[in-house]
Amino acid sequence: MIERKVTLPEIMLLAGTRVALGFGLGLLFSPKFDDDQRKSAGWTLVFVGALTTIPLVMEMIVKKGADEPV
Repeated sequence: MIERKVTLPEIMLLAGTRVALGFGLGLLFSPKFDDDQRKSAGWTLVFVGALTTIPLVMEMIVKKGADEPV
């Protein structure tokens, strides 16, 4: 089994990016806003959520590799 040590701030950052991604997707599918507002806000949050998640995940993968014994 692979073990990774993840700090609380890292978990909070990752959760925050997931929230932005999820909220953006929710806005894209929500009929309560007019189409232009909904699409611009939704796509912005989706891209921000996705783009900020990628470096965090990569950092956790690299960090995992540093913790393994040689």
